Amino acid sequence: VDVIPNQTDKPAILFRQAWREGKRIRRRTLANLSRMPPEFIDALRAVLKGAVLYPDIHALFAIRRALPHGHVAAVLGTCRRIGLVPLLHRRASRYRDLALAAVVARILHPGSQLACARRLSPETAGHSLGALLGTGTVHGNEMLAMLDWLGGRQRWIEQSLARRHLGGGTLILYDVSSSYLEGQSCPLAAYGYNRDGKRGKQQIVYGLLCSAEGCPVSVEVFDGNTGDPATVGAQVRKVRQRFGIDRVALVGDRGMLTTARIREDLKPAGLDWVSALKSADIHTLLDGAGGPPLAPGALVPDAVAEMASPAFPGERLLVCLNPRLREERARKRTALLDATEAILTSIQGQVRRRGSRLRGADVIGRRVGREVNRYRMEKHFRITIAEDDLTFTRNPEQIESEARLDGIYVVRTSLDADALSDDDAVWAYKRLARVERAFRNLKTGHLEVRPLYVYHPDRVRAHVFLCMLSLYVLWHMRRALAPLLFEDDQPASARLRDTSPVARATASEAAQRKISRKTTDDGMALSDFDTLMAHLGSLTLNEVVLPAQPNRPFALLSQPTPLQQRAFELLGVDPDPGVAISMTP
Repeated sequence: VDVIPNQTDKPAILFRQAWREGKRIRRRTLANLSRMPPEFIDALRAVLKGAVLYPDIHALFAIRRALPHGHVAAVLGTCRRIGLVPLLHRRASRYRDLALAAVVARILHPGSQLACARRLSPETAGHSLGALLGTGTVHGNEMLAMLDWLGGRQRWIEQSLARRHLGGGTLILYDVSSSYLEGQSCPLAAYGYNRDGKRGKQQIVYGLLCSAEGCPVSVEVFDGNTGDPATVGAQVRKVRQRFGIDRVALVGDRGMLTTARIREDLKPAGLDWVSALKSADIHTLLDGAGGPPLAPGALVPDAVAEMASPAFPGERLLVCLNPRLREERARKRTALLDATEAILTSIQGQVRRRGSRLRGADVIGRRVGREVNRYRMEKHFRITIAEDDLTFTRNPEQIESEARLDGIYVVRTSLDADALSDDDAVWAYKRLARVERAFRNLKTGHLEVRPLYVYHPDRVRAHVFLCMLSLYVLWHMRRALAPLLFEDDQPASARLRDTSPVARATASEAAQRKISRKTTDDGMALSDFDTLMAHLGSLTLNEVVLPAQPNRPFALLSQPTPLQQRAFELLGVDPDPGVAISMTP
């Protein structure tokens, strides 16, 4: 193919045949290609140089296998970026690789250890995680042995996390939850009871320690019949002895950090606390108890008022009045009273109906006891049971006594105002919502700690710890990906600096703008975390072979979309493996 210059027009492109006659080169023009498209001319040049033409694209190369890869690269890259790999163990080992794979797989596809082994093995791989880590064929017994290994490492891993995220003078959030078991029984489990007093499923109890920002640091599993307050002592010993933290304030729910636990566990250990008073304790403040009584009418809505009481020596009491909560509780009480009265009216009609079998004080009493307290409103009624009649009236004094506390809650803390201001103390208590969000992720969200598929006590503890490590990775991912999620990516400390802690929490202007437009400022679609991970999973890692070299496959990554590329940039992760990997069984 020769290109002949032309001074006045475009160059001529000629298809010529050339041969030698003695010392001279002869040429003959076979066709004029000047009007042909450039790609045709380039293809003709390639054929003349020995290129091979195929009838279709499938004959050119073959994709032997395609594995979902983008979500794996995102989670695994985050694990490496936050230093989780050396945190599991400094030295590489089979168990460390399996533990890392189990942490990542718990975020991708929660399930049993056997299901995780299947997804890692090349023969049944469901994603590229096994290929990236080079785990090869994984057996279910290996995963159980990994749980034993991980359980032995829990103490040291938690100490490392405490050094990272906890320190002297910091707040530690603590809360307790439970999860049920299915299948055979476990020595740690105990039967729970529902609101009707009937025995339910077997359950275990576990307490979660988090930093003030909500980052999970430690978890401990207790017997299923352990009450929330009884778990506090173990956490106090862990913070003081294992973590070696001298000055720390434990933030806990009012049902857990009770006056007895403060007196018997926190004070002897020298720990500070932030909690709240129960309703009975607030009634003590209303009655005075040796000091000036609490006057609900003098409280300012959405404001914090500090007071002291001889009934709670050495504590600051921060009284808050939420008018929205007051209205909601009044509305709800009225609805529940009406529903309970309807139940009593129905029973009364049955008792008074002619020929009714509901006769006798004992029979009527059992029926009332079984049904009347369905909404926890029996205390607000005066009920009289006779042999052949049932009468009831509302108890206005009891209802008024409870209504006095509507919208009022009292935060209690041992820290002085120099260490923690009034507003910051209330904010600290409201941060327990972050632990509750962690529990939602553990139980019904992305990680599904329940139902448990292991029943040995040590493996149950290791399983819950494995879920906590996955929650630790998930916490970092959500923070990094916040600009692409329906979440407020502005720090709460900056957003709430000028607002009262009692007032309704509002999203920042940037978050409101995102939610209203359903897109980011640069036009990318917003989604929740699960939807974004599913989109990342559409980025595949492909094993490609050429017809001439069927025994030499190579990995080829599909082209990421702009949204996928942005997500990887926020996570600081490169989805390209960068090394040769084996995807073939």
